[in-house]
Amino acid sequence: MPPARPRRSALFVPGSNERALEKARGLSVDCLLLDLEDAVAPARKSDARGLVAELLRANAFEGREVVVRINALETGEGVADLEAVLPAAPDAVLLPKVNAAADIEGLCAALDETEARRGMAIWAMIETPKAVLNLPEIASIGARRRLAALVLGANDLSADMRMRLGPERAELAPVLSQLVVAARAHCLTALDSVYNNYADTDGVSREARQARAFGFDGKTLIHPSQIAPVHDAFAPSNEEVDWARKVVAAFQSPENLERGAISIDGKMVERMHCDEAEHVLALAGERLEEAGS
Repeated sequence: MPPARPRRSALFVPGSNERALEKARGLSVDCLLLDLEDAVAPARKSDARGLVAELLRANAFEGREVVVRINALETGEGVADLEAVLPAAPDAVLLPKVNAAADIEGLCAALDETEARRGMAIWAMIETPKAVLNLPEIASIGARRRLAALVLGANDLSADMRMRLGPERAELAPVLSQLVVAARAHCLTALDSVYNNYADTDGVSREARQARAFGFDGKTLIHPSQIAPVHDAFAPSNEEVDWARKVVAAFQSPENLERGAISIDGKMVERMHCDEAEHVLALAGERLEEAGS
C-alpha cells in the first residue's frame, strides 16, 4: 500500500539552531527531520535535545510530520536523546548508522519500555556497507515491529565505499535499486539522500527526478530552497493524474468491485495498480492544495 501521507520532502534541521527551527515552522515541507546527530557539535548536544523537546511539547510544528534523528545508542548520547525527546512524542525516531536488524530491535526495546511509546515509528538510516548487505533483513523488521521508512545516507556510504560519485550517480545505482526493492517488499517508505549543493537548484531537481524514476517516495533535504524543486520533481504529470483517475473510477464501478484485473483502454490493469493510482491522486491533491494556499 502507498504511504498514508506524502513524504516527498524531508528537511534536516539542526536541533541546536534556534533560527532554523523557528523558520521551519512556516515551511511547506512534508516532513521535518530535527537532527541531534551530525548537524550538532558535541558541545551543543545537551542544548539541542532540550530545545527540540521544548518545541515538540509546545506543538510548534503542528500539521507536519516530525521525526527526530538521535545519535547512535552505543554512543551514550543516543540514550540521552531518547530520554529527552520521547516524552515530547515526535512522530518517529530516525536511527543513524543502522548495520543490521539487531540495531532496530535494540531501539524497539528502548521504545517499548512504556505503553505510551508503543505507537512511535522508527526510521532507519542506510549509510554503511553492512546496512546495504543486510537490507532484506533490516526491511523485514517492518512487518512485525515499528519500522516505517528507509533513508539513504549516500554521503557516509560513498565515503565508506571509497566511491567517486559523478553527477548522475551511476556508481550508486545498484544501492538505489536495492533500497527501493527492500522498501517495496515490506511496505516501507523509501527516501533518497540529500543533495549537498543547496545553491544548485537544477542539480537537486535532476537528482530528485532520478530518485523518483528509481521509485523513491521522496528526498531528504538540507536547505529550504530545495523544497520547491523536489516537490515539482515528485509531482505527477497531468497525464499520470488523468490515468490514475480513470483506473480508480474503473475499479470503483459496481461490476469491478470484486475483480482483481480489468481492461482499461485496451490495457490489462491489476488491482495493485489501483493502489498506486490512489497514491498518485493523493500527491496531486497535495499539490493542488498547496497551489491554492
